[in-house]
Amino acid sequence: MADTKIPTTKLYNGVEMPWLGLGVHRAGSGSEVIAAIQCALQAGYRSIDTATYYQNEHRVGEAVIESGVAREEIFLTTKVWNSDQGYHSTIKVFETSLEKLQTNYLDLYLIHWPQTGTTFETWKAMEELYEKGQIRAIGVCNFLIPHLKRLMENSRIKPMINQFEFHPELVQPELLKFCRENQIQPEAWRPIMKGRVNEIELLQKLSAKYQKSPVQIVLRWDIQKGVVTIPKSVTPERIISNAAVFDFELAEEDVALIDKLDRNVRMGEDPNQITI
Repeated sequence: MADTKIPTTKLYNGVEMPWLGLGVHRAGSGSEVIAAIQCALQAGYRSIDTATYYQNEHRVGEAVIESGVAREEIFLTTKVWNSDQGYHSTIKVFETSLEKLQTNYLDLYLIHWPQTGTTFETWKAMEELYEKGQIRAIGVCNFLIPHLKRLMENSRIKPMINQFEFHPELVQPELLKFCRENQIQPEAWRPIMKGRVNEIELLQKLSAKYQKSPVQIVLRWDIQKGVVTIPKSVTPERIISNAAVFDFELAEEDVALIDKLDRNVRMGEDPNQITI
């Protein structure tokens, strides 16, 4: 299996994070997720993104240990779920995540969704865990500009990451700009729109031009937009091909054409109307 060297971006606190990782949402909690992670690590991936909500942290931990790749080479992310938010409950679920992942620290810990009333207390707990050295970087998911502003006004440490839905039909240029201006690294979830990028005519044309798949075109677009990306897959061929995006570059005019696909259409929940 070809080994791909995935480059890293440097967070504002100096921690290096791979530009591309493997997301394991809905990857199952059995042998399938273990096989996917081991395939990814063999193919050169070094970033794995899970969450308490995914109910597969224990399998992620097993896969990392069984892979033979040194723990310090892997950038491991998990998240605090909505019902676990709050100061004391965050400390408790963090310890549970460490046990399931079979590690004594996290590379990145994220608040999964903004929650009225408990998010500030959750962040306070995360700040303390970060300062103790138990987490190398802390951040948030699905925070829009008002959420970020409120958090930054009520905290000592600003987020290092904001992971949010980002794809050609949901570009959110103002949110990207705000994150850049505040040194918050953007990270994309659902970057390939559950495979729907393959059906978009412009991406099919660019696929022919660059001799890359529409999925690879979009993942490359993410990176050139300065957005870390974590496509999900349990299929070995797709896991490997998703990483083959560092041997070409999109022309600026083609990046701009993809930007114009933006329809401000979400496939997931609206952070302002979160019901999960």
